[in-house]
Amino acid sequence: MTSEPTRPAPESGAGRARPGVGRPDPAPGEQFCYLYRLRDGAGPEYDRRHAEVWPELSRLLDEAGMYDYSIFRRDTLVICVLRTRDGFDRARTLTAGSAVQARWTASLAGLFAEIADAEGEPLWAPRVFRHAGHPA
Repeated sequence: MTSEPTRPAPESGAGRARPGVGRPDPAPGEQFCYLYRLRDGAGPEYDRRHAEVWPELSRLLDEAGMYDYSIFRRDTLVICVLRTRDGFDRARTLTAGSAVQARWTASLAGLFAEIADAEGEPLWAPRVFRHAGHPA
């Protein structure tokens, strides 16, 4: 795993890099994205587990202010896109201290090849383009 360099702030403000930290600092409500890599062949089991997310985990995500949370997968690449009510740092603090999160993470640990950089930060994927468009 390698550390990500600090990136310039995108025009929209979403995913702007914190000075010297090299990760986004999404404001509450801003969409952001991070990645995971699964071990070869782990995709079907990862999908099965997420089709049966524990109700207590869903409650924890709600309590932590995480919403509009989607996970996409292509082979071993997992793409997580979400928003938070009170910012990512607060959501991470609330979930990291939870026994529910610890059990969920432990139950999936064998499926992952890479979940964080050398500093323990998520594998951030900064937005490089957004077209807001107009609904039809």
